[in-house]
Amino acid sequence: MEHTVSGVGVVDKSFSILALVAAGPCSLAELVDGTGLSRATAHRLAVALEAHAMLRRLDDGRFALGLHLVALGRAAAEQYPLAAAARPAMTELRDATGESVQLYVRDGDSRVCVAALESPHGLRTIVPVGATLPMDLGSAGRALSGERGRSGWLATVGEREAGVASVSAPVVGRDGAILAAVSVSGPIERLGRSPGRQHGDAVAAAARGITAAYGA
Repeated sequence: MEHTVSGVGVVDKSFSILALVAAGPCSLAELVDGTGLSRATAHRLAVALEAHAMLRRLDDGRFALGLHLVALGRAAAEQYPLAAAARPAMTELRDATGESVQLYVRDGDSRVCVAALESPHGLRTIVPVGATLPMDLGSAGRALSGERGRSGWLATVGEREAGVASVSAPVVGRDGAILAAVSVSGPIERLGRSPGRQHGDAVAAAARGITAAYGA
């Protein structure tokens, strides 16, 4: 149903369309049903968002998220101070493990990748900056939710994505609040079924290094 958040109607309506399309491409009829907007208003706003590359049209006529959002997401992440502070520790972790490294922060019921470094291997895990992932699947989501192994890290194998293993540790502020989660991820064939044995200590050390660099 239509509702207002900011009090600026056209902005709220536009973002209701973007939020709906973020869950998957939508036809005009689906935009109308999902937002509660009239057909004329939904069409007018969707076309305007398309003109600004916030939406794009698929071959079948449905609306999908536009490529300009990729650049905006990357810019937003780069302006996130924790991501900048984490870069040295993440680079050291990537170089030490040879695997891809990500930094996630919580956003409601999801987690968002705000920094990522890719493994030099041809077969590697790729999580783009700005990607939104579930909290209840994968070691990083569990770390952000407050789960913590006895050694300060958590590992999962094939939980969020088949064939992928990960090891994560929470980045904890001096007040004890969980600020983020740093993660190493890669194919099971390299990380094995017990990836924490290989990389747990390094990931936990990186989390502590990020806390120190951020100064929180």
